[in-house]
Amino acid sequence: MRNDHPHLPTTESAVTAVRALAAEYRLGLTVTDDIGADRTSRRTAAGVFTVLDTDGSLPHEAFVELDGPPAVTVQLFPEDDAAITVEGVAFADVPRDAVPAFLRSVYGGLAHVRTRFFPPGQWLVVPLPGDETYQERIGGGLSPWLARGVR
Repeated sequence: MRNDHPHLPTTESAVTAVRALAAEYRLGLTVTDDIGADRTSRRTAAGVFTVLDTDGSLPHEAFVELDGPPAVTVQLFPEDDAAITVEGVAFADVPRDAVPAFLRSVYGGLAHVRTRFFPPGQWLVVPLPGDETYQERIGGGLSPWLARGVR
């Protein structure tokens, strides 16, 4: 798997890239920032009012909701990865650097639904530049946006 994505060193740089993409596709967005070890979701063991990590860094996590269709949320973690949900289909552990390309594929019409009759199943497939592809099984029924992308 190749990684030719521009490097996004911080959560804020990733949020800035998502804002630029939202402006390009004329999408509304809402951003919620959680800053500090006592506020980020993966630091539940942090003591009350413990803001810094043990290494002295200040963790920053952001939750971004993009207007749809499709309904998309992006949770950016301080550990250089993200969780992206598209129409209820969750993609965990997407590298932070790949988030803009992932969203460009979704909003640019490259994402599609792959179906198989035996054994039965449906997957949301999100191709990125190069040979990088993300796919996750669709658990429930297809939303109108997902149904348009069936191949």
